[in-house]
Amino acid sequence: MNAPIIAPSVLAADFANLQRDVEMLNESQADWIHIDIMDGMFVPNISFGLPVCEAINKHAKKPLDVHLMIAQPDRYLEDFRNAGAATITVHYEACDHLHRTLQVIKSLDCKAGVALNPHTNVQLLEDIICDIDMVCIMSVNPGFGGQKFIENTYKKVRQLKEIIAENDAKTLIEIDGGVNATNAPLLMEAGADVLVAGSFVFKSLDPLATIEELKRIG
Repeated sequence: MNAPIIAPSVLAADFANLQRDVEMLNESQADWIHIDIMDGMFVPNISFGLPVCEAINKHAKKPLDVHLMIAQPDRYLEDFRNAGAATITVHYEACDHLHRTLQVIKSLDCKAGVALNPHTNVQLLEDIICDIDMVCIMSVNPGFGGQKFIENTYKKVRQLKEIIAENDAKTLIEIDGGVNATNAPLLMEAGADVLVAGSFVFKSLDPLATIEELKRIG
């Protein structure tokens, strides 16, 4: 089992000291910086948009993992690429023509991700799994940080891992929501590759040590 890719979510950072927190992530063992974009329509919350993403990109030394929790994401794909996104993840539930959306993301020289809400079956991705660089399994209902982890996530990870293996795909599995030191080893055993952690990192007494703790799992 390889060490996980760690992608702390700046949704849980101190927005009044965002540059400071991004610079902390630069110095940490984190691999990516996860940015949750929410529009108040697809999810019942508004986080931040392009200007904040651009501001983070000015200071970030790690790749930006941009998670679009928004309706009609196709309208903004190029804008987020220009704002610094290395990976752009769209929601299965928000895309009428998912394959086309993935092709557009790839044409922008970004990695293409697909996020699944807790109620969405992983089998729905079987026909396009080879076109997906990363599947983000939501282990909480999207929209707010600090929620309780949904236990059915382990089952979904195992099912998705089987689909990836059966199709000889290179797709990574990312887990977003309620990740901590207790469930992280179980998620890795089930087949996860990327762990998104927000509150667990930024609300800890020592975020650098917390990221290091997660990185040692595997």
